[in-house]
Amino acid sequence: MTLDQFRSTLTQSEAPATLSPALRAMWEDARGNWDAAHRIAQDIDDNTGSWIHAYLHRKEGDLSNAGYWYRRAGLDVAHDDLESEWARIVVALL
Repeated sequence: MTLDQFRSTLTQSEAPATLSPALRAMWEDARGNWDAAHRIAQDIDDNTGSWIHAYLHRKEGDLSNAGYWYRRAGLDVAHDDLESEWARIVVALL
């Protein structure tokens, strides 16, 4: 699946069943379901889950919490726009 194909699924009422939990979190976020995305990210106990968690808290505006999750992910704090980071995460997951 490409980024454009993933984006095309955002018009569907439900996420594709084949998505990994990490991609499902990003799908939910893109659909405006921050809480659902956050719940999913909380259950992903690895660097990927930490990166998604960091992005979500950055989006929420809780930058100190986001910084914690970027450190757990082993990443520098993102400073680009949220849409660019969203796309980077999705591409990394695909």
